[in-house]
Amino acid sequence: MSLIPASLRSFNWAIIALVVALVGFGLVVLYSASGGHLKPWAMSQGIRFVVFLIFALGLSRIPESLWKAGAFPAFAGVLLLLVAVELLGAVGGGSRRWLDLGIIRLQPSELMKLTIVLAVARFYDLLPAGEIRGVNALWPPAVMIGLPFLLVLTQPDLGTATMIAAGGIVVVFLAGIPLRLFAGAAGSFALILPIVWSQMHDYQRNRVLVFLNPESNPLGTGYHITQSKIAIGSGGVFGKGYLNGTQSHLDYLPEGHTDFVFATMAEEWGLVGGVAIIIGFLLLCRWGLRVAARAPTRFGRLAAAGLTTTIFFYVAINLMMVMGLAPVVGIPLPLISFGGTAMLTVLMCIGILMSIERDGNRQHTGFS
Repeated sequence: MSLIPASLRSFNWAIIALVVALVGFGLVVLYSASGGHLKPWAMSQGIRFVVFLIFALGLSRIPESLWKAGAFPAFAGVLLLLVAVELLGAVGGGSRRWLDLGIIRLQPSELMKLTIVLAVARFYDLLPAGEIRGVNALWPPAVMIGLPFLLVLTQPDLGTATMIAAGGIVVVFLAGIPLRLFAGAAGSFALILPIVWSQMHDYQRNRVLVFLNPESNPLGTGYHITQSKIAIGSGGVFGKGYLNGTQSHLDYLPEGHTDFVFATMAEEWGLVGGVAIIIGFLLLCRWGLRVAARAPTRFGRLAAAGLTTTIFFYVAINLMMVMGLAPVVGIPLPLISFGGTAMLTVLMCIGILMSIERDGNRQHTGFS
């Protein structure tokens, strides 16, 4: 008879260990980025992680049925918060993205990355199978995705708006929408691209132009990506050695503890460190897809797949951004970059995935 309580045995300790390892490596990188000091980044990041991990484990105890029942109300609530940001939001760095609640500054757009996935999954969970090939299977999710996308785009936050749209579109695709409807929707989106371009701020348009031609402004808009490439390339296979980075320590690399933390790491740990991080995230995504494949309900399958791709988009967009393969859109590397919003979002995704996995295991083993 096991001495470990059943409530503890139900946690997926292998995934928890993987997450702890990723965050631990991130703390090591942040310690170096601050010149070998716990403050201001490593210590506060570690404390934040412990609190958020406990919160995520609490979410994992919530039955899938409650996530299903609360999907639409949660989406509506976060959508109202996005409207409130437009009216009452706090301004920081030229952007209006937060609600100042006194104790904390809430960024509703981060919560929308989760709720859009749950809401679209719930829509297709309720949709009769015979209607999946009709137009009525596409336009409600299109409205659900389009409203928060436009609200976040006006903050302005192109990166988060793109992730919200991508998470919802993945669920739409996995639900089985015919490709002809997708093609029609893509054509409609292409028609409004000039409008989207005209509504973008100058710095956002400059980032896209610099992405297309990085050498056009190496000391201006292109400075970040130029220094990032230098840092990553100079690390070689095994890196310059821990605490021996020059680009970040001499302040050549801007935002070396947040958006460009991968470049900070790669300079000191080289290709070996980069591959280790990528493998860690791939293992995390592989687990999420297995949870989706084994989920006994349609909602569980779609929600798990959508949440997993949300984590994947975080990692993929950040890595492409720091390597010059995508425009700089301010997406951090989750669990590694300093900051609480991305870490909280990803840990909430993991908590909900554990909830879906737990209910699936109960049904497979015959326990209620």
